[in-house]
Amino acid sequence: MINLEKYSIILASQSPRRQHLLKDMGFKFRVIVSDIEEIYPNNLSIREIPVYLAELKAKSLSSQLENNELIISADTIVAIDNHVLGKPIDEADAYKILKMISGKMHQVITGVCLKSRFKQKSFYAESNVFFRTLTDEEINYYIKKFKPYDKAGAYGIQEWIGYIGIERIEGSYFNVMGLPTQLLYKELMNF
Repeated sequence: MINLEKYSIILASQSPRRQHLLKDMGFKFRVIVSDIEEIYPNNLSIREIPVYLAELKAKSLSSQLENNELIISADTIVAIDNHVLGKPIDEADAYKILKMISGKMHQVITGVCLKSRFKQKSFYAESNVFFRTLTDEEINYYIKKFKPYDKAGAYGIQEWIGYIGIERIEGSYFNVMGLPTQLLYKELMNF
């Protein structure tokens, strides 16, 4: 039997998708949300940004850590042509973002930080997501029905638009949901 209780785990994320995935992986954890402003230096590459933000979240909670506790923090970005697409601020912004990724390939990159009082390990996973060309009617239906304002790239792969719009993925499906489960498991077992 694999020991999943070596540490008392703290998930530094309010994302219901991350919580669901971690629970389904068999881990017991409690959630403490890091209240940091997600600002990063302009000179970072698209692969460095989510790692930087995950480390920032972990660092903001590290003073609360006990000896047997481990923070898991994560941040996911969506990028196209080296341009980061954030969470949409309103309906018009969501439309603009979905129109931008329609018919194209974009990257979803999740940075993860594992932090105890004694060590830290950071890593990232990258997935290429290929959308077919979406009609304006499909985009507007999705935005009105699913209100994707809390999602980087203005969509959730596990929602309607993922079912009808995504042609293929290169990389981890769960990474696109916000947590690269296979890589996280491997890193946790080696931590």
